[in-house]
Amino acid sequence: MGTIKPLNTLLCMIAMLFATSTLASTNASKKEYPGGKYYIWRYTLADKQGSPYSLEHPGRWLSHKSIERRRRQGLALDSTDLPVSQKYLRELEKQAAGIARGREKRRTEWTIIGTSRWHNTVLIRSNDVRLLEDLTELPFIMEARQVWQSPDSIERGQAKVKVHDGWNPWDSIRGEYYGNGRDQIEMLNGHRLHNIGHKGSGMTIAVLDGGFQNCDLIPIFQKTNILGVKDFVYPNSTHFYRETDHGTKVLSAMAANEPQILVGTSPEARYWLLRCEDQQTEQPVEEDYWTMAAEFADSAGVDIISSSLGYNEYDNHLGDYRLRDLDGKTALISRTASMLAGKGIILINSAGNLGMGPWKKITFPADAQDILTVGAVNFDRKNAPFCGVGPTQDGRVKPDVTALGSPASLISGRGTIIRDMGTSFSTPIVAGLVACLWQALPNKTALEIIDLIRQTSSQYQYPDNVYGYGIPNFWRAYMIGKVNNE
Repeated sequence: MGTIKPLNTLLCMIAMLFATSTLASTNASKKEYPGGKYYIWRYTLADKQGSPYSLEHPGRWLSHKSIERRRRQGLALDSTDLPVSQKYLRELEKQAAGIARGREKRRTEWTIIGTSRWHNTVLIRSNDVRLLEDLTELPFIMEARQVWQSPDSIERGQAKVKVHDGWNPWDSIRGEYYGNGRDQIEMLNGHRLHNIGHKGSGMTIAVLDGGFQNCDLIPIFQKTNILGVKDFVYPNSTHFYRETDHGTKVLSAMAANEPQILVGTSPEARYWLLRCEDQQTEQPVEEDYWTMAAEFADSAGVDIISSSLGYNEYDNHLGDYRLRDLDGKTALISRTASMLAGKGIILINSAGNLGMGPWKKITFPADAQDILTVGAVNFDRKNAPFCGVGPTQDGRVKPDVTALGSPASLISGRGTIIRDMGTSFSTPIVAGLVACLWQALPNKTALEIIDLIRQTSSQYQYPDNVYGYGIPNFWRAYMIGKVNNE
C-alpha cells in the first residue's frame, strides 16, 4: 500500500493531469495547415498603362446599376475605377513562371489571387519567399509587403449545425408585428418609415462578413431576396454556408421577415452576401479581401454596405496598428472605406468592441471619412461599455451614431431567436433603416443621406466621443429630407 501524498503534491498532480488533458483536447481540435508554408504579398503598381479599358466605356466592367448610381448622384468616374493593367499582370505571370522554372531543387508554386483597382494592387501567393522578393525588382512595382503567411496549424472544420425548422412557443410575441425586434426598430423611429411603405424595396445591401452559416437552409431567409454570394478569402470555403454564423445574425437584423417572431429593419431590400473575413487567422490580407469585396459591391451596383468587421492587431504582430493611425487614411481598409461615398455608396461600419480593453478606441475602418460608424447602447439608451470610442486621430467625431446592441434580437446559425451583444449587431439595424430612408428620398446623394442622419440624431448639437451624434431618428430625417426636397 502506497503512502498518502501531501495535499500540495496531489494538487500539483491534478493540475498537471488537467493541463495535459486540456493540451490534448486543444491539439485534437487543430490540424496542420494543409500544403506547407505559403506567403501572400501585396504589390502596388506604378500606373495603369496598357489597360484595354477606358473611362468612356465603363459598361465593360461595371454593371448598369453601378453606372446609374454614379450618374444619379453626379459622380464622375476617375482613374481609380479602371481595372488593373492586364499588361502588368501578364508580365508578373511571365516573370513568376520563369523564376519558378529556375527552382530545380524544390517545387515552387505561385498564383495571383486578387487585385484592387482602387489601390492598383495585386496579391500573389507563393511557397517561395525568394520568388516574391524577386518580383519587387520589376520596374512597374512601386511597393511590396508581406500581408499573410500560413500558420503552423488551424482549427478543424466545423461540424454541420442542425437547423430548426420551426419556432418555440415562447419565440412568438402575439399581436406584436415586429416580434422580438420591436425595441431595436422603435428606438430609431424606423417603424414609422415602414408604416408608410418604406421597407427597403429597390435598395441593394452588401453584407461583408466572415460567414453566413445556414442562410440557405433557415426558413426565415427563404423569403429574403438574396441576389448572390461571393467568397474573397483565399482559398475559398468549400462550404460557403457552413462558416461562422456571425453574418447570419447580422443579416437577420435587416432581412428577417417573420411577423410576431422577428422583422428586420429592411425586409424588402435585396442582398449580396460577401465573405471577406478569414476565421482561421487574423492578418493584414483581410484588408485586401475587404477591399476586393467592396469593389465587387460597387461593380454589382449596391447602394449600401453593412460591415461588422474591424481590425487593429494581427497574428505575430505582422502589421499591427497604433492609435495614431486612426486618421482614415493610413490603413488600407480605411482608405478603401473613405472612397465609398465618392462612388455613391453608403458604408455603415461597426465601431468595434474593444472599449473595455487596452486599445479602447474604434477599430479600422471605423475611422474612415464619409461613413456611418455605429456604436452600441442598451435598452436604457446608455452606452455599452464594450463599445469602442472616438475621436479619430485627426479629431473627427466617432462613433457617428449609436443603436441597440446590448443586446439585439437576432437569428442564430441554428435558426433560433437569440439575443447577442456587440456593435456588430447595432450596425445592421442602422444599415437597414438607411436603406429605407434612401428609398424614401431617392434623389439624395450618399453624402447627403449620411449628413441628414447625423443632423437628426439625438445629440447632434453636442456630440461626444462615446455616443457620437447620438441615436438616429429616421422619421425626423425623412421629414426634414422631404421638406428640403420640395
